[in-house]
Amino acid sequence: MAKTPSSTPSTVETASEQPTVGKGRPTPTRREKEEARKRPLVSNDRAEARRKARADAQLQRDKARIGMANGDERYLPIRDRGPQKRYVRDYVDARFSFGEILIPLMFVVIILTFLPDPNVQAIGLIALWAFFIVAAADAVLLGFQVTRKLKAKFGEDRVEKVRWYAAMRALQLRMMRLPKPQVRRGAYPE
Repeated sequence: MAKTPSSTPSTVETASEQPTVGKGRPTPTRREKEEARKRPLVSNDRAEARRKARADAQLQRDKARIGMANGDERYLPIRDRGPQKRYVRDYVDARFSFGEILIPLMFVVIILTFLPDPNVQAIGLIALWAFFIVAAADAVLLGFQVTRKLKAKFGEDRVEKVRWYAAMRALQLRMMRLPKPQVRRGAYPE
């Protein structure tokens, strides 16, 4: 006599109401795990994978470029990070610097060198050297001003050496500075 399980409604209900013990599924075998981990080192469609990688890299570069231009601290290079550097950038961007005119003046002098008159060429070069001296003096003065302002705002012991940073930013054309200027001219930081 073979035993037949009795399928009464009461036994089926009790079996479904019992909580499952353990994880509720069988443990996968080693072969199944290895098969699940297998993936090709190189995609089957290499051209599509390359296009996707380039698109992803371009998206990341665009995001970083926009973040850096807007002055987002996450995307700034280390030399531009921190509240003191932000203060220096804002201070330099708020004032007019003679160094901003330096690059356009160099183009004018280059054009003057093409003229056949040596007197015009000499006057252009002398004017350029004189302007170099004025721009350098302005950069030195800016370095002292910025250091004094930083000491007043952040304290004597928290001041970094930022004179060179301020001078290099002041010698660039305003529209070519990175990060982009965040303040208008005359709106000095407090």
